[in-house]
Amino acid sequence: MSILIDEHTNVLVQGITGRDGSFHARTMQKDGTNIVAGVTPGKQGESLDGIPVYNSISEAQKEHRIDASVIFVPAKFAPSAIKEAADANVPLINCITEGIPVLDMVKIYSYVKERGLRLIGPNCPGLISPGKSKIGIMPAHIHKSGSVGVISRSGTLTYEIVYNLSQAGIGQSTCIGIGGDPIIGSSFVDILSLFKNDQDTEAIVMIGEIGGSDEEQAAQYIQEYISQPVVAFISGRTAPEGKRMGHAGAIISGSSGSPQAKVQALKDAGIPTADNPSDIPALIKKRLS
Repeated sequence: MSILIDEHTNVLVQGITGRDGSFHARTMQKDGTNIVAGVTPGKQGESLDGIPVYNSISEAQKEHRIDASVIFVPAKFAPSAIKEAADANVPLINCITEGIPVLDMVKIYSYVKERGLRLIGPNCPGLISPGKSKIGIMPAHIHKSGSVGVISRSGTLTYEIVYNLSQAGIGQSTCIGIGGDPIIGSSFVDILSLFKNDQDTEAIVMIGEIGGSDEEQAAQYIQEYISQPVVAFISGRTAPEGKRMGHAGAIISGSSGSPQAKVQALKDAGIPTADNPSDIPALIKKRLS
C-alpha cells in the first residue's frame, strides 16, 4: 500500500504550459503518473503530449475526475492557484512553488483546512509512491518500492537518504517532502498519522532541520501513537543563531528551533537519530531486525 497517492490517482497540473510545469508534467507522465489534465488560463483547447489543457479546474472537472493537483506557477500567483483548487474541492493539493509570502500562506492555510482538504507544501518537492505515482519533482529513478515511509522538510536531503536506502535494498512505501517554509499545509504529525494506519509501512524515516518546533511535536506524537519503528536525521547542527539556512523556516531564534533541542526531544522519545544521512539505512535495518 501507500498513502495519499497510488496508480489510480488522477492528477491535474496547474501551470502546465509554463517552463517548469511543462517539463515536470512530461517527467511525471514518463514516471507513470496518471496526468489527466492541465490548467493555464487562456490556453483551453491546447494540449501537452496528449494532456488536454483547460482554462480552469472547474472546466477540467466537467471532463475528468481530479483526485490531486500540483502547482507550478510563480509565487505571486500561487495563493490564487491553491484557492482555485480548494474551491474545486480537490482532495490533495500540492504546491511546489517557493517564495510565497508568509502572510499569504497564513490565509490560504486556513482556507484549505476549513474545507477539509489536504495541502502539501509550498516550497516542497512533492511526493512519490515508487512504482505507482509521483506528484512533483522527485527523481523517480533513485526510489525503490518497499515498506519504509519517508517524511522530510528538505528535498535534497530526501534524495540523498532515499538513494542510500535504495542502494541498501530498502524500498519505500511513500516519500513526502512537506516543505521548508514557516507555514506549510501538512506537518510531520499530519503525515505520521497517515503512516500510522498504513499496514504496509513497516518503518518511518523523519528528516528534520533547524527552525520551528515541528520535530519536537512529532517526537511526542511518535512516542504516544506510532507503533512502527522510527529513525530520524536533523540537519543544520552547525548553523549560526539568527541566520537563515536555505529554507525560509530554517532559522534559529533564541532557544527556539535549535538542532540540539530537536535531537534531544527525539532521543527522549526513544527515536534513534543519525549523525549523518548515510547512517540511516543501518539504523533502519537494526530497528527492523
